[in-house]
Amino acid sequence: MPYSLFLSIAAATVWLAACTSTPRPLATVPSVDLDRYYGRWYEIARLPNRFQAMCVSDTQATYRADGSAVAVVNQCRTATGRIEQADGIAKVVAGSRGARLKVSFFRPFYGDYWILDLDPDYRWVLVGEPGRQYAWILAREPKLDAATQAALLARAAELGFDRQAFIMTPHTRAIR
Repeated sequence: MPYSLFLSIAAATVWLAACTSTPRPLATVPSVDLDRYYGRWYEIARLPNRFQAMCVSDTQATYRADGSAVAVVNQCRTATGRIEQADGIAKVVAGSRGARLKVSFFRPFYGDYWILDLDPDYRWVLVGEPGRQYAWILAREPKLDAATQAALLARAAELGFDRQAFIMTPHTRAIR
């Protein structure tokens, strides 16, 4: 290989490596009062993911105390109108004051569930994980006002999530 070609490839490799950056650490809220967090949350928006690919509307999550863990029930409506349900369990990460959980729908595999932003009155929440591949905006009501929704999408972008990739979740009728 000619020396100049080798230098060009080496320089390009170094330049490309410098252009890629490791995402900065992802901060959570300082603490979460799980007793206030428990209950039903409606999905307002999410980043696309394979485990919710069949969900087209009415996505919701319900959390409740289950001993030292948190019981999780996720439900959504499919394109055929069928209700899909996934039951899981979450464990609070030690030292996180409730802001970081490990959630499993298929034990022994657990995924990160980090509370990144939370309304002081627990009306809405931004949830994500440190790899920034998964994120959700949830609210206590099926609809969130446009200003709050825009602010949460902007906050997600500030934290390094792809704002343009978020899918908005329609709510057409309640799941009981």
